[in-house]
Amino acid sequence: MSTEQPQTTESVEETPDGGPVAELHGVDFGYTATPVVEDIDLRIDPGEYVAVVGPNGSGKSTVMQLLLGLLEPDTGTARLFGDPSHRFDDGERLGYVAQQASASKEMPITVREVVKMGRYPHVGFGFLSAEDRQIVDDAIGTVGMTAFANRRITQLSGGQRQRAFIARALAGEADLLVLDEPTVGVDAESVEAFYELLESLNDDGMTILLIEHDLRAVTEHAERVVCLNGEIYFDGPTDEFVDSDALARAFGTAANLMGDRS
Repeated sequence: MSTEQPQTTESVEETPDGGPVAELHGVDFGYTATPVVEDIDLRIDPGEYVAVVGPNGSGKSTVMQLLLGLLEPDTGTARLFGDPSHRFDDGERLGYVAQQASASKEMPITVREVVKMGRYPHVGFGFLSAEDRQIVDDAIGTVGMTAFANRRITQLSGGQRQRAFIARALAGEADLLVLDEPTVGVDAESVEAFYELLESLNDDGMTILLIEHDLRAVTEHAERVVCLNGEIYFDGPTDEFVDSDALARAFGTAANLMGDRS
């Protein structure tokens, strides 16, 4: 395992435009003496649709947090848009959608007010211009929520609520959309529509990183799968993942890719 690549400003400055959106190289991380992930190499290029799968406790969310700079590697390097991830501060380039359970059901604000938040990295907390308001309206329309724009978040279904948070990322004109198990607690019909929306956004050029427990959704929609359990067992095209034994090795069982969603 190599740990010889220091995280230096000089190497970051040499990163050319058009390089990876996010990258981990030789990354180890543990919360205690026991490592959570080891020797992780992962590169996400512009326009990709990448899904990270693995059993509970496999390190999926840890990898996401390392990529986003919320955690620093014990060894190795983590970069986001060419910068060391923990020093990245260009928030307008990044959109994040959390699990449904963590999307506050108590916010007494409307869909439009949520989506307006996406403009704050651009304009601060002042008044939005006519152009900003149009961007907000367009984002709401893109996710099919125009009819609900003035409805409170607390009055929405799980799937509608997640669409509102995606619209917030779109209003911010993010280059990378990161979703952490976004369909937990969302009904099956809404899940299918949700993933069709992600496919459409990816077709329009949005880079997507998806952390997901729903293996069938991943194999039906993502272009590339990263399967891990402490280490990476597979990283490649989805059709090759389906035909590999990586899932059984990572989960320790012959997990069912096409079974019922749970």
